[in-house]
This record gives sequence, structure tokens and C-alpha cells, in this order.
Amino acid sequence: MSLDPILNASLVIQLHVIAALCAVIVGPLVLFRRSRDAWHKRLGYVWVIAMAGTALSSFGISEAPVLGPLSPIHALSFFTLWSLWYGINAARQGRIAAHQKEMRSIYFWALGIAGIFTFLPGRRMNAVVFGDASMFGFLLMGGLISAGLVYYYYANQKIKGESKLVSR
Repeated sequence: MSLDPILNASLVIQLHVIAALCAVIVGPLVLFRRSRDAWHKRLGYVWVIAMAGTALSSFGISEAPVLGPLSPIHALSFFTLWSLWYGINAARQGRIAAHQKEMRSIYFWALGIAGIFTFLPGRRMNAVVFGDASMFGFLLMGGLISAGLVYYYYANQKIKGESKLVSR
């Protein structure tokens, strides 16, 4: 593991990595807490700022441009910014279930799915974490994220099953 690919990158890439790592770390503390207390709200602000910072800084990165300076991954950045706005509005309007669903969806899509792409062989984060074993790193991350998808699917099925039992 070597931080050289990040330390030698441009400032916008360094800011992007810092914001993304903050969002990855703070996300579970906010999204999966049972208690929706003052800490949830404080850390939620930190998480939203980190997610917005990650999305906004991505527009300064154009390593595989397709349409001007934009690449297909930038569609995810637009989606993230829109979803953050929607999720915050849902909370302000008291639509807590919609707020929770939106924020968890952002975490999954913007960090989980995008995370797979950051670990493709030849990408900076793959080189940072896995060095010369780039294909192993990609396969490992793909396996971990696949396991997360399976867990996410079955956890949602369990929640849906519980809500059906309560409504009877």
C-alpha cells in the first residue's frame, strides 16, 4: 500500500478522496443508527457535506471524458446532488421513510457502486490499496460489494416482511 498515487495527484483529486473517505466512514454511523438523536443530525450534516463535496469535486476530474470534460460517472454525481436535495427536503417535510430510503440509496449507489469503479485495474485507488496486485484488488472489492448487495437485498426483504405483519 502506497499513498504516492494520491499525494502526487492534483488538489481536486486529493479533495475528492478526502471527501469520499469521510462519507464512507461517517455514513454507517448516520444511516444505520437506531436512535435518531442530536448525533444523528450533527453527523448527518457532516455526511451530506462530504457527499456533496465528493460529487462536486468529481466535476474537476476528467480522466476519461466522453462529452466535453464529462464522463459517464459524472451522471452519478448529478444523481447524488439531486438525491441529497430530495432527501433533505423529505426530512424537513417530515417524510422520514422517504428520507431514510433516499439517503441509504445514495450511500449504496454513490459510494458502493462508484467504489467498484475506483478499484478497476489501472485506477488510482487500486494502486493505492493493492499496488501491483491490481486484478486481485478489483476481484476482492467486487466480491465484498456483491456480498453487501446480497445483504442489502435480504435486509430490505426482511423490513418489507415485518411491515406486512404489522399491517395485518
